[in-house]
Amino acid sequence: MTNDSQLVPVVAYARISADLARDGHGVEDQHRVNDETAATLGLKIVHYYTDNDLSAAKADLVRPDFEAMLRALKAGRLPDAQPVRGAIVVADDRLVRRVGDYERFVDALTYEDGRVYADAKGLKDLYNEDVESMGLFGVVIAKAEVRKIKRRTRRSHRRRAEEGIPVGGKRPFGWKDDKLTLEPDEAALLAEAARDVIAGKSLHSIQLRWNDAGVRTVHGNEWRSRSLKLALWNPRLCGWRKHNGELVRDVNGLPVVGKWESIITPKEWMAIDALFSARIGPNVKADGTVTDYRTPSYLLTGILRCGKPKGDGQICNAPLRVSARQDLSGGYVYQCPSRSMGGCGGSARNGAKVDEYITEAVLAKLEERTAAKTQLDAEWGGQEELDRLMLKQRKMLQAWQEDQISDELFFPENHKMESRIKVLRKERTQHALQVQRASVVTEDVRKQWYSGKLDMAQKRALIREALHAVIVLPVGGGGRRPFNPDLLVPKWTES
Repeated sequence: MTNDSQLVPVVAYARISADLARDGHGVEDQHRVNDETAATLGLKIVHYYTDNDLSAAKADLVRPDFEAMLRALKAGRLPDAQPVRGAIVVADDRLVRRVGDYERFVDALTYEDGRVYADAKGLKDLYNEDVESMGLFGVVIAKAEVRKIKRRTRRSHRRRAEEGIPVGGKRPFGWKDDKLTLEPDEAALLAEAARDVIAGKSLHSIQLRWNDAGVRTVHGNEWRSRSLKLALWNPRLCGWRKHNGELVRDVNGLPVVGKWESIITPKEWMAIDALFSARIGPNVKADGTVTDYRTPSYLLTGILRCGKPKGDGQICNAPLRVSARQDLSGGYVYQCPSRSMGGCGGSARNGAKVDEYITEAVLAKLEERTAAKTQLDAEWGGQEELDRLMLKQRKMLQAWQEDQISDELFFPENHKMESRIKVLRKERTQHALQVQRASVVTEDVRKQWYSGKLDMAQKRALIREALHAVIVLPVGGGGRRPFNPDLLVPKWTES
């Protein structure tokens, strides 16, 4: 019988890319094979290194136990000073999938002479250049196979998307487990929420209403603004499909219609897409105006701007904030923040009076626009140009594929057309937003305003339909002065 002290001390390594059962059985099986290999070859495993549920093919993914094993091999000992003279794995592809990692492993193992390396097939002499080259060749083959698998997976996902087949995973909120048939109660909630968002309601107010009513996500969690936004922004709601962040389109450039039942119309989803796409950061629209994520408490916060001149002749332009003042009618004032808060502290106005005046000015402006154009043209004016460009692009692509035009002509022209097509599609979605909002907010906007049916977020949405901002000019002279509406300068949007 061989004495343990005569056995060569080695470490064992096991890895599996995906532990779907989350029970570690895959790496445990590998270590059992490593134990059998060690017993057969007269080796003694002094430490087990394990990277469970970790890929070896991703360059940016760190495998903690693999790195620890390399350190132990190069040092020739474990952190507790126990000697290490080699390593055992089930197979090379469990050890590495990338050439660079294989080279690092060989360098660490052969840092001293006399080290051993073994897999389930037996010992390998990594000091032999031919064996090392074969090992590198095997890694290259394994890496190529990984790439082939990824390409096949991507092609499969793309094919399913183009055929309108639902993706795997848990059912989406609004549909039953087959992902095709609507779950009536959830679908009704999504439809109502979509139209509320188009009408100007905040996601936060909808989220609170759902949570208070006991509505939960498919995972049984309370709703958050982000999860609600993602649910409403998913083109699945109108029967379309996204793949890698882009709408899946057919050869004619039209969105592919999925096999599932839809909840809202494509125009409604395009309106939502226009709203959310315009948000380039927290509370900021692409045009620089503010978007409400939470239901606000006051009508004109973020809209009123300080108009007091600075030393260089430019106005302060800081957004006015709200401060409680019990000595005033309404009980609050809009005021410029202090210098330490980014303002000048030089402007303040009675909040209730400012709200009343700007409300009437906005309603008058909206009524004036309604009178000038009694209804919004439901047909978008750029459709003819978009259709023409898409047809031209298809013809040019066909000509290029048939070698009738050169690369030098095709690629620059195609890029220009694609850029223009993207602009036109964006304009189309913006138009869809206006059409849908107009269908929700009727012509009798004054009656709606004072009926109590509009919440604060919807009122602010209407104000932003008419206004970019309101500049609050300084009173001058010091002391309290009567309210002067002439010192409020509205900056109107185009009709």
